[in-house]
Amino acid sequence: MGRLIYLMNVSLDGFVETADHSLDPFEPDDELHAWFNDRARAADAFLYGRRLYEVMAAYWPTAASDPAATAVTRDFAGIWNATPKVVFSSTLERVDWNSRLVAGDVAEVLTGLRREYDGELQVGGPTLAAEFIRRGLVDEYRLVVHPIVLGAGTPFFPPLDEPLRLSLVESHHFTSGVLYLGYRPR
Repeated sequence: MGRLIYLMNVSLDGFVETADHSLDPFEPDDELHAWFNDRARAADAFLYGRRLYEVMAAYWPTAASDPAATAVTRDFAGIWNATPKVVFSSTLERVDWNSRLVAGDVAEVLTGLRREYDGELQVGGPTLAAEFIRRGLVDEYRLVVHPIVLGAGTPFFPPLDEPLRLSLVESHHFTSGVLYLGYRPR
């Protein structure tokens, strides 16, 4: 049965993007990007909300042909294109790039996806992840904490009615000062 993993870059003050929705503060170096590639390679499927899907689909389908692409970037492009993507949206009419569109109750859709995929279902995007978090459906939280304070933006965790108690299961320190923290609900 598939496990739901929430993995994103995050600032020291808990934001996954700036107030104007920019991801620029989280530009990875090759070491971090290669680590992300290894994590992405382990995914059976990527789960996206509309916004993150549109950001990813704007670059990764053709990234391998970008003359400025590095080897690690081309590697991720291959992983991204080969991995099935499930896009949760009530506004999109169609999706491309090895993707399928789903709508409806996220818990019901996730139940079907857990049956369909045995491995990791990696959810990207804080809005979609919030729906899973509030319902207690996330099996592992993976925070890639960057040494930057944004002051405002979109938070990694949504507002919660009660504390979410977690246990550290994995960590890694990168030479850039980025720290990876993996947690599972207690």
